[in-house]
Amino acid sequence: MLIYSLDLFGTFVFAISGTLAVTEKRLDFLGAFVMGFVTAVGGGTVRDMLLNVSPGWLTDLNYFYIILAAVVLSFLAKTGLQKLRKAFFLFDSLGIAVFTVIGLEKALHYEIALPIAILMGVMSAVTGGALRDVLTNEIPLIFRKEIYATACVLGAVLFLILQKAGVNPNFNLLLTATLITLIRIVSVKYNLALPTLKPDRKGSKKV
Repeated sequence: MLIYSLDLFGTFVFAISGTLAVTEKRLDFLGAFVMGFVTAVGGGTVRDMLLNVSPGWLTDLNYFYIILAAVVLSFLAKTGLQKLRKAFFLFDSLGIAVFTVIGLEKALHYEIALPIAILMGVMSAVTGGALRDVLTNEIPLIFRKEIYATACVLGAVLFLILQKAGVNPNFNLLLTATLITLIRIVSVKYNLALPTLKPDRKGSKKV
């Protein structure tokens, strides 16, 4: 029940963040709903397709209602919500933490190898936002310098270690979510990033 509640919470937050992220694109309500929907369930849908199972939102209308409510709220209270971007950054971090664990657990349920299960968890967390960015002609966040998917990987590894140690699942989820959230906050606050590939200017020649 806790996982289901957190899944709905993550869906709601991601739908809002997805809608707010495209405000500058001047989309109508339907366009904004599509972007919010893709952001909220895109990652889980791709994961479930790879696992050859039916996505939860196809049979559970609560996901549809949650996303619809999130998009309507984004339209009605856009100015107020934009002022709360720091709060939604925190919620977004919690959302990717929850979706990482949900995706990881689902992959493990189908006896997927651990390295691939970790990737499934990360995919659940970041693919929706990546699809949104591609559809709006933006570079996906996971391909930029900001630490995002890395936080999910580290959280997934911690979850597996604590699970192996027999830690209570709910407490494990809390610790994993805390780690991912702290990594995101610290990396953004101190502008931390992984090394990036840069062209070799010295060895290049003009043609």
